[in-house]
Amino acid sequence: MTTASCHQCHKDTGLEAGSAVFRTTECPHCYADMRCCLMCRFHDSSIYNECRETQADRVADKNKSNFCGFFEFSANGANADIANNQLSAAQALFKK
Repeated sequence: MTTASCHQCHKDTGLEAGSAVFRTTECPHCYADMRCCLMCRFHDSSIYNECRETQADRVADKNKSNFCGFFEFSANGANADIANNQLSAAQALFKK
């Protein structure tokens, strides 16, 4: 399983993607909140409300801990999931 890098200091947190992350979980290096929009697989800064989950309430401070019920911890937030999906699709397309 892939371990997550902190959204703030970019160091390895030792937390696995998909693991349970609580509101009080912090990066062991810089103490940034880990249960925040920037660490969620639904975060996407290129769309409205910066969230791909259409039913989620708006969260103004994306790097602070919140109570979002749709939160799913990701290795590097949504960008990692999107990049991995695109890489897998490209590899499947050009597979011999």
